[in-house]
Amino acid sequence: MKLRKGLVFIAIISLLALALVGCGSKETAGDGKKLVVGTDAAFPPFEYLDKGKIVGFDVDFLEAVMKEAGIDYELRNIGWDPLFAALQSKEIDLAISGITINDVRKQTYDFSHPYFESTHMILFKEGVDVKGAQDIVDMKIGVQNGTTGQSAVEKLIGVNHPNIAKYENNVVAIMALKNGDVEVVVTDNTVVNEYIKNNPDDNLIGVSDTETFEAEYYGLMFPKGSEHQEKISAAIKTVIENGTYAEIYEKWFGTTPDIDALLNAK
Repeated sequence: MKLRKGLVFIAIISLLALALVGCGSKETAGDGKKLVVGTDAAFPPFEYLDKGKIVGFDVDFLEAVMKEAGIDYELRNIGWDPLFAALQSKEIDLAISGITINDVRKQTYDFSHPYFESTHMILFKEGVDVKGAQDIVDMKIGVQNGTTGQSAVEKLIGVNHPNIAKYENNVVAIMALKNGDVEVVVTDNTVVNEYIKNNPDDNLIGVSDTETFEAEYYGLMFPKGSEHQEKISAAIKTVIENGTYAEIYEKWFGTTPDIDALLNAK
């Protein structure tokens, strides 16, 4: 009888050990720690602070992707410029913050498969005569420093042009517009549209110019040679294909995304 009880005890211990192994199946940074994802939570509706919590489209999308990939992670709000430095020094494992994939950044960082199509828009006060990019070449233009919005304006009027006012983030740039420090702000179309929708009393207008401002794609950004890039890119494609992405997109933007364009983007 004692022998039978001993065998049962051993069997129970073995099952518990197997269960613990199963519980530890999520991928980590390799030393038991969670992957650290950096962001700049001042880019609504993609990521912003709500009662101290980081929320937004990117936040929900990241959660779906990491769940699909089986990766445990934590999201940290570290700011825009520090984001790039932290990746280069590998203080963080990856970044998500409406980051445009372009050839210049590819020289220093690796990117995931694209997950969002965007372009730039011009934001200005009612009564200002702006129909397109050519109308703003002699105006004081606000941009977020270090973004493709800045690059688009520099392409239009020149690098380091005195009419370009660079700000820490879009929130500050739009505040400068409201205060009259700049005449227009150039930033991503979703940021412009969301701001106008949520702040109708500010009497701001947004204008597109697809001939001047080309479409671009956002991606998750990694240090060069990251071991996580391939697995996370595969998870992104799955989340886009299985309908999860469309649900998150419709929740935040109220429209249906172009799935085919995203899957075929490079």
